[in-house]
Amino acid sequence: MTSPDALVRVATARGVTTLTLDSPHNRNALSTPLMTQLLAGLADAVADDAVRAIVLDHTGPVFCSGADLKETATAYASGTVPAGMLGDVLVAVRECPKPVVAKIAGPARAGGLGLIAAADLAVCAQEATFAFTEVRIGVIPAVISATVLPRLGQRAAAELYLTGDTFDGRRAAEIGLVTAAVPADELDAAVERYCASLVKGAPGALAGAKELLRRPAGPDLRAEIAELAALSTGYFLSDEGREGVMAFREKRPAAWVPAGD
Repeated sequence: MTSPDALVRVATARGVTTLTLDSPHNRNALSTPLMTQLLAGLADAVADDAVRAIVLDHTGPVFCSGADLKETATAYASGTVPAGMLGDVLVAVRECPKPVVAKIAGPARAGGLGLIAAADLAVCAQEATFAFTEVRIGVIPAVISATVLPRLGQRAAAELYLTGDTFDGRRAAEIGLVTAAVPADELDAAVERYCASLVKGAPGALAGAKELLRRPAGPDLRAEIAELAALSTGYFLSDEGREGVMAFREKRPAAWVPAGD
């Protein structure tokens, strides 16, 4: 059960765990306590065989304002800043073996955009706003570049990194930061549709597909195709592959699909 003073709320239903950032007093800033709880929530969801997908949600009007600057200012006295933990969070989301969907109903800034980019799918309200504001406070979007830059074209990245200007959900979808931008009153339904599709995938196959998406292209096409062909054969011969083929032939849901889907 989620504790009353939690900064990340956890709820699981029909194969989907929702991790809700719940620190509206500082606009869901990425404080050390919030990131610690988010990492724990992700780890628990990964360990739960009943969970097929993970949604990152938020309370309050702001998805995530980025680093907790109050905490950062306090940390100056020690000569360190807590930004390092953000890297752990981005890795945990990006390398999570289960699909992660970010649901963005309101503004996201700086580090919050790194979190969005780390997710496999991201759906925002068209009215949501985004900005890489780092240069305006004398820093750079260094850590988040690991997840953000693979999503963006070079021209868009240069414009938005260097100006710090605000852009809306439609632009975020156009440049690839998010998967889709929808009217605010359709956001819940859009995320639910994606989740309904995700839970139909075999757990092992979803994890394998995520690895393929992270795989760099090889220099030798024939060798790469041979390696991928062997990988494909292994999946077809696996227990999941055999079950999936039989379920398709028998016109029934596969064994891993949660009841009711």
